[in-house]
Amino acid sequence: MRNDPALFPKTLAVVRMATACFFLLFGQYKLFSPEFTHGGFQQYLQSYAQDSAVGLYQPILADLVLPHAVFFGYLVGAVEFCVGICLLLGFAVRPASVVGALHMISLTLATWWGPGHGVPVWRYFGAELDHLPLLFLFVIFFVGDVGKVWGLDGRRRGSP
Repeated sequence: MRNDPALFPKTLAVVRMATACFFLLFGQYKLFSPEFTHGGFQQYLQSYAQDSAVGLYQPILADLVLPHAVFFGYLVGAVEFCVGICLLLGFAVRPASVVGALHMISLTLATWWGPGHGVPVWRYFGAELDHLPLLFLFVIFFVGDVGKVWGLDGRRRGSP
């Protein structure tokens, strides 16, 4: 197979749009499902704050987020939905990638000790396979400025 240099940016654009679909699904569920914002999110937060969050993140979850769980539940949904829209349209992809990466770091900090304390280190990384690959994608989207191909970022800057 011939190496076509134009294929890589198009591949990244497709990956960007596929990733957008995940975030649109995540966000719409949180925004439009009272089961999450009015109960489910609180249960996750309590579990994270008590069992799985890294030490410096536990008080943030317990003392700041948990008392305002409904607000933060909607905020998380709105953030995920907005990231999804930005990725899908290829609009403000770099800022959306920063927000998405920070969200993945937050989730990683909240769930790091999920496998327990003192288990082999690979288990911590294995348990974070929901978050770390998405974090790496956001880094790629940011560095590659992937909104330029098949996205509004390219049209704004006069790119093809």
